[in-house]
Amino acid sequence: MYDYDLLVVGSANADLVIGVERRPAAGETVLGGDLSTHPGGKGANQAVAAARLGARTALLARVGEDGHGRLLLDSLRSAGVDPSGVLEGGAPTGVALITVDPSGDNSIVVSPGANARLTPADVRESAALLRAARVVSAQLEIPLETVAEVVRQLPSGTRFVLNPSPPRPLPAEVLAACDPLIVNEHEARVILGEDAGAEPEDWARGLLALGPRSVVVTLGAEGALVHDGSGAARVASVKVDAVDTTGAGDAFTAALAWRLGAGAALAEAAGYAARVGAAAVTRAGAQESYPTASEVEQL
Repeated sequence: MYDYDLLVVGSANADLVIGVERRPAAGETVLGGDLSTHPGGKGANQAVAAARLGARTALLARVGEDGHGRLLLDSLRSAGVDPSGVLEGGAPTGVALITVDPSGDNSIVVSPGANARLTPADVRESAALLRAARVVSAQLEIPLETVAEVVRQLPSGTRFVLNPSPPRPLPAEVLAACDPLIVNEHEARVILGEDAGAEPEDWARGLLALGPRSVVVTLGAEGALVHDGSGAARVASVKVDAVDTTGAGDAFTAALAWRLGAGAALAEAAGYAARVGAAAVTRAGAQESYPTASEVEQL
């Protein structure tokens, strides 16, 4: 019996968000709206999104001993995430600087802070958390060697889900553990390089050739494409009026990981995750925008 449906190993940031009429070009200054501060980071976002849906969720992360760290811990507890794996100290809490244009598209710069101090030793010392989780999810806002250590410490029978964001080349041992590897177009092209191809089906086949057990390509408003080696399938999303896309990919990943752990097939889980992602973009912010299971059903 698992204590957790999902353990997220990843980042926790304070999101500093400002609305702009358009994003500045190089050397240009533009005026924006009022600055707002929100709990974020891909790891914390995934944990909160899963907990809001009803998953028993824990987070392994690191924050600073500062106001931003307290903001994140309060948000996790409020959502029902077990924060016992959130370590404190070593550096200030990570910060993401986010600009959002009127269409809801965003640009993000991240200062890793304490996230960069989440080490392989921290993973080894948290082995009990890994053993207690049915599914483990990770991203790349923490050191790659820490993600690799998660794979090495992964108990037999525990499923590993990775969103390689921000993207970078991945070692074979990490790729081989992914079930699935979840990417958007930009991430797929960075990992595959010049031979990525033009279509999502090309990206999925190319990524599978690198070693993952399955691949999911997210396509924004167009849903997603899944491929488990036996063939590719398109998954539709729900048409909504986007307000802010910040954190929508994290909501998708969390929902997908949770449903896979509950026994759903890959395409079924991706369909549910696409609805969760669609619901998330209809509200501003990241964690504040994540829907409950009943809100997803209403789509």
